[in-house]
Amino acid sequence: MTEKTATALDKAEQYLAGGTLGMFKLPRKHQIVIDRGQGCRIWDLDGAEYIDYTLGSGPMILGHAHPAVLEAVTRQSELGSTYYGLNEPAILLAERLVKASPCAEQVRFVSSGTDATFSAIRLARAYTGKTKVLKFNGGWHGGHDYAQQDPDPDRPGWSRPISDGIPRSVTDTVITCDFNDTATAVDLIGQHAPDLAAVIVEPLQRAISPKPGFLDALRDLTQKHEALLIFDEIVTGFRLSWGGAQEHYGVIPDLVVYGKTISGGYPLAAICGPQDVMNCAAAELKGSGRYAFISGTFNGNPISCAAGLATLDELAKPGIYQHLHKVSSKLQKGLESIAAESGHALRVLGEGPVLQPFFSDRALWTHAETQATDLQKQRALGLGLLKKGFFVNPSGKLYLSTIHTDEIVEQTLDAARSVLAELL
Repeated sequence: MTEKTATALDKAEQYLAGGTLGMFKLPRKHQIVIDRGQGCRIWDLDGAEYIDYTLGSGPMILGHAHPAVLEAVTRQSELGSTYYGLNEPAILLAERLVKASPCAEQVRFVSSGTDATFSAIRLARAYTGKTKVLKFNGGWHGGHDYAQQDPDPDRPGWSRPISDGIPRSVTDTVITCDFNDTATAVDLIGQHAPDLAAVIVEPLQRAISPKPGFLDALRDLTQKHEALLIFDEIVTGFRLSWGGAQEHYGVIPDLVVYGKTISGGYPLAAICGPQDVMNCAAAELKGSGRYAFISGTFNGNPISCAAGLATLDELAKPGIYQHLHKVSSKLQKGLESIAAESGHALRVLGEGPVLQPFFSDRALWTHAETQATDLQKQRALGLGLLKKGFFVNPSGKLYLSTIHTDEIVEQTLDAARSVLAELL
């Protein structure tokens, strides 16, 4: 670490809460300050180069500084950065989302995934007139109070806050269940049906695949009990396929939220759904008993929407998703193979270009099962790759872009082979 980076880190500790920008923070000796990105690589302040498997926590599916996105953003910037009114990029992007998303007839833009899931829950409550929400243990839906809930071991089926500062009155509207536990979901949804507004789920929970029939069961149960099914596709949208998890798994929810991939690396997310539900966000309904306020200064920002349109234009090109799945499968199978050669039991969860390794010799279907694996060894693998020039979240997911190639994956596997040998 050079004096330049050390000085920057000292200033970060002095001026940024917790010395970082959020919940992602590396140990001081591993911490870097990113200077720039290009394609699937980033460079730190010291000039060191890394192959990037974090991709801004997912948005940079085309890689960094993609020419088409840069051109679109530059062109729109010259026309103005925000208007607080209708603009053509927002209208065109909404049209694109509706045509791609099986459940969508209308769109409301917001500025983050947290905004999107919070607003989708509000929409569901306004539309149904009910209050409770079912979320799945370990599912990530952002930073708002209803999302920051984990199962309460003293009250099975209920939640407790992950964060301080969340009122008990909020927690008492959130019920919880293990992902892939259809039997318990049936019981809880039936038990709370009179008050249940929505079930919110990541169709691919973090990197845990749904068991066959699980998402279909949620679809049937919510329809039966007049609750809305919300797919949180902040991660999976336009990543697993053009139609996201809806297309990939063949299950159509009532509402879907998008972010990350649709943003081109700029602050943008969206709630999409049928017109009768989305109309609850219309200001004309204020005072009707079915109005859901969803508005913000930067909603539908033209620069973000222009970046999103450019990104989707690239993703719509022939062969893009075949490539994403091919290189991701190569990495997934390769990591498991070289781990076995080194005497490690490794499961690389995920589908398509979103993966996560866990040290285990058994199938993993729930968050609790992933947390019972050797997380210390998982982190050691991530930090080892970081030292060898691969920018990863040591305890998080691996994201791949359209720029990652077979050759880059081979380099990654060579480095992982060396790290795994050191972990014995």
